[in-house]
Amino acid sequence: MRVFAKQFNNTLADIKASLCYYAQTGCHGFDCSKDSLAIINGWGKNSRIDSEPLMTICSKIANCRGCKLWQERKNIVFGAGNPDARLVFVGEAPGQKEDLLGEPFVGQAGQLLTKIIEAMQFSRKSVYLCNIIKCRPSGNRNPEIDEIQACLPFLEQQLNIIKPRVIVGLGKFASQTLLGTDSAISRLRGHFHDYHGILFMPTYHPAFLLRNPARKKDVWEDMQKVMKKLKN
Repeated sequence: MRVFAKQFNNTLADIKASLCYYAQTGCHGFDCSKDSLAIINGWGKNSRIDSEPLMTICSKIANCRGCKLWQERKNIVFGAGNPDARLVFVGEAPGQKEDLLGEPFVGQAGQLLTKIIEAMQFSRKSVYLCNIIKCRPSGNRNPEIDEIQACLPFLEQQLNIIKPRVIVGLGKFASQTLLGTDSAISRLRGHFHDYHGILFMPTYHPAFLLRNPARKKDVWEDMQKVMKKLKN
């Protein structure tokens, strides 16, 4: 009986890991788009990375209780997009809609980010999207230091596996955390920085742009610099 229970638990863990992994492409349940299926079918074929490590990380944090955020979350929001991406966007934390769907950047700010990505001649499925924090802080408050410290190792592992050409840090928390600085985002943006040998471009968070639309011009200038680097 114990052997059966162990096998059953292992099977459940495998299923959970697989569903977590597929969700990264925007594939939820059995509602898989043709684009998502094409990406899934292409993984492991002429790819510069093995997709298995990302799935392993995702399954490890499926029941994470490393900080107090687990008490109110509905879903872990691990990441979404192409695990072979040359461009990664890192934000702050999931919002209410992200928490409900388990996918990053699907709310109003996410819709603006999607427009920015498309203006750069990319799609959500060709880049990779993730956050510093994998669970939603209640009331969409700012993440606290202990919460960032608990989640940061998972993000670092993600970035180390993907090894993109460029990382875009969206907002203060993502940029300051990954660059290890307390400089204001207004001073950091517009210039490339180094993140473990990867080009890092800080810019304003799309949620900030919703409140300050005049700053969209600054973000577009930053993204033009990113596009130029990716063409080289």
